Amino acid sequence: MNSEWQTFLAQQHASIADDQVTDFGAPQDELRAADSATVIADLSHQGVITATGSDTEAFLQGQFTNDVHQVTDEHSQLSAYCSPKGRMLANIRLFRRGELYCLALPRPLLEPTLKRLRMFVLRSDATLEDASETLARFGIAGPDAETLLGAWLPGLPAAVDDTVQHQELTVIRIPGPQARFEIHGPSGPLIDLWQALQSGGAIPVGYPAWSWLDITAGVPSLDSDTTDAFVPQMANLHSLGGISFKKGCYTGQEVVARMHYLGTLKRRMYRAHIDTDTPPAPGEPLYSPGGESSVGKVVLAQPSPQGGVDLLAVLQISSAEAGPIHVSNPDGPALAFQELPYSVALETG
Repeated sequence: MNSEWQTFLAQQHASIADDQVTDFGAPQDELRAADSATVIADLSHQGVITATGSDTEAFLQGQFTNDVHQVTDEHSQLSAYCSPKGRMLANIRLFRRGELYCLALPRPLLEPTLKRLRMFVLRSDATLEDASETLARFGIAGPDAETLLGAWLPGLPAAVDDTVQHQELTVIRIPGPQARFEIHGPSGPLIDLWQALQSGGAIPVGYPAWSWLDITAGVPSLDSDTTDAFVPQMANLHSLGGISFKKGCYTGQEVVARMHYLGTLKRRMYRAHIDTDTPPAPGEPLYSPGGESSVGKVVLAQPSPQGGVDLLAVLQISSAEAGPIHVSNPDGPALAFQELPYSVALETG
């Protein structure tokens, strides 16, 4: 975490552990605020890799599931970095800051992703660096997010994935039940903007509240326990605009394309609620009653503002349709499925 940014957050009474803000002193109130009010949240649970050089675009095009040629100063994209077997090693949001390509991804996956990408640079003119300490970032979401942010940064991005450059700051509109934005930039301007938004009524919240908004938006996030576990379509990335089926080759492309053109999706990501006080960890297995073999895995889980736990999970479709599904063991808490804010295509392309 950027040291100046961390000092500022600590002055705002943030509890910080493992480079992320757990809360600002009232975790339950912060969850309720995320459900009904306008909130601001530190995003240091994300790391950022920057890439520069004359061959950068071509190099990245051969690595990720989405079409890097479509990334501009006005447009970002979700994408995935896959193994040769087509399994997601990391979920990524790719955006531009001038000549820089920026890859925002879960912090635990940054080091292995950076190391692996560097292995394949070879003679390409592309330099990749960990910029997590250079650039800071936070998010804003809620019913007044657009009004509050627009008062300080006119001309906000209108559509999901659109991007606006405002002096030193990059503003990205991301999926959510209400207006939701990420802001990336140097710590100084971000501190000024945070203070202005907070003065306007935005409520600071910790990582669990922001992660709960990801769950309501149906946006997956991997960690060390779920990396290399899912083909991108299993995590609904095709429904979130995170896969291009028209671009050329990239690592894992054969498997991803085969599933799209020649096969029917047998696993997909679901949103669900469970009546328990403790969120299951990412990668926690899911079972059908009486079953000995797991039928899926938890992707992401957080306490719900209404009590219990909300989660995203990748499941065998046949098992989900037969129901019920239980967490941790065949007698564990049962999943109550909830609607995703998008449809999921199951048929071949």
